[in-house]
Amino acid sequence: MTSLTFYGGVQEIGGNKILLEDGERSFFLDFGFAYKTHKLFYEEYLKPRAGAGLLDHIEMGLLPPLEGLYRNDLATENLWSSSGRFRRHPLYRKLEKVDGVLLSHAHLDHSGHIAFLREDIPVFSTAATAFVAKAMQDLGKPDLEQQTCYVSSRVFECPTGLKQTACLSQNSGKKQRQFVISDGPVQALSQEALKFWSLSAGFWEKGPKQKELLSVPLAGLDFSGRGLLCFPVDHSIPGGCAWGIETSSGWVIYSGDLRLHGKRRHLTEAFVEKAASLHPRALLMEGTNISSAGNISEQEVYEKALKAIQGSQSLVIADFSPRDMDRLLTFLQVAKETGRKLAILPKDAYLLKTMRLLDKETPDLAAEDNLVIYQETTADRSPDMWLRNLYQEYDRKVVLAGDVCSSQDSFILCFSFFDLNELPGICPKPGGLYVYSSSEAHSEEQEIDFRRMRNWLERFKMRSVGLPIETDGRLQIPENERGLHASGHAYGPDLLKIVREIGPELLIPIHSESPDLYVEKLRTTPIKVVLPAPGGSINI
Repeated sequence: MTSLTFYGGVQEIGGNKILLEDGERSFFLDFGFAYKTHKLFYEEYLKPRAGAGLLDHIEMGLLPPLEGLYRNDLATENLWSSSGRFRRHPLYRKLEKVDGVLLSHAHLDHSGHIAFLREDIPVFSTAATAFVAKAMQDLGKPDLEQQTCYVSSRVFECPTGLKQTACLSQNSGKKQRQFVISDGPVQALSQEALKFWSLSAGFWEKGPKQKELLSVPLAGLDFSGRGLLCFPVDHSIPGGCAWGIETSSGWVIYSGDLRLHGKRRHLTEAFVEKAASLHPRALLMEGTNISSAGNISEQEVYEKALKAIQGSQSLVIADFSPRDMDRLLTFLQVAKETGRKLAILPKDAYLLKTMRLLDKETPDLAAEDNLVIYQETTADRSPDMWLRNLYQEYDRKVVLAGDVCSSQDSFILCFSFFDLNELPGICPKPGGLYVYSSSEAHSEEQEIDFRRMRNWLERFKMRSVGLPIETDGRLQIPENERGLHASGHAYGPDLLKIVREIGPELLIPIHSESPDLYVEKLRTTPIKVVLPAPGGSINI
């Protein structure tokens, strides 16, 4: 018998933590950051205590109480004691062995809690997902929750002069997790790519001051006899995939996040065809946009953005997700056709260079005339090594606030709300344009950010297109300004089309706030829909 236990991703978008057990084998389907639960208790200046190890995350429901699953260096002495509170938790159990995490993609709501897992638990993913995850960790803060690809060990001891024991970082180097590349042979990766994987953050060449990680080489997945299949799909981040697991009850398919309206829809279509040929017993299917009747294609985004920017005579700012490479390429094309340069931030440039290690069709920052790097104002006397290296390597591509200020009609700046504090140095001329090409607000905090964004634009007399405005107490994009964002998720009719074509005996909706719509829409089909409960199990 095969069982699925849902520790996250139920009645919420993201936070997927689904344990599949079949005989002696067990895999987690993603191990993501639970944004919905996190926002119930925490915000920017109130976070789980870094010195408490696992305690706060388990106590507040961010991690399930599964003894044996997590890093030993994060467990306090009495965390799993027989008299401890977590042993009495209704979801408590001891996991003797987990064969790995089947990671669908590198968005944090799917990968963000891998940081807490034991280092010897392998992560199965596509090459692009592994490299994007490493780039994100390289660029992030050295926080505990960022340690997806490599780990800084910790020790519980009393800081000097204090009585309270705390979980403290050790200066014992960084050890990599075992990533298993599942969409092709590791031997196909270039030496430059393998070198990037093995060197610590910010280093592309080993030098006198550059340290290698305590490296665990990338492994390749031998599918023979493993009963695992990795299906590349189209999503809004490179490397997305779905998974097939052959179990004693039949094939179980896990969709991850996908769409049929992106530039690589053929990947999703190929997945659907192959998954259908397996005649799966069960399909775990995302439903982010199950209630949405229509979506926007990337081609439509391009056409709408081009039309808006062609008429602008001053500075243009484009706001979109930093890891959406398709959107970056869309605005690069717009920049070429409007005679502008696309000014990306250093983190975008680092990710772009990382992706070029795997795909030579990715634009070469050094050779692409319409791409430049905007150098942010900093007060750091010694900026991060990766940043210094990047500025040194691409010195002739770096532009400053003064460069943009003096030639405002020559640039499209890739800024988000959190980069608007650069505007006093740029001093935009009245009539500039802010193109909002990202998702609408999903939380009260985001709604507040939108209102602040409006204040910034009014301060500098900039116009906007695609930005939500307040109407009848609600923030929504004006009807005539829609079409500047293509979602990474399939919309309702496409989701139902995918499910019908795969034709599972059992459908289990996940990653959705409206999973009951699957029950309603599939009522007349032979597909049985079972809604999981948070923390509950389904036996197949």
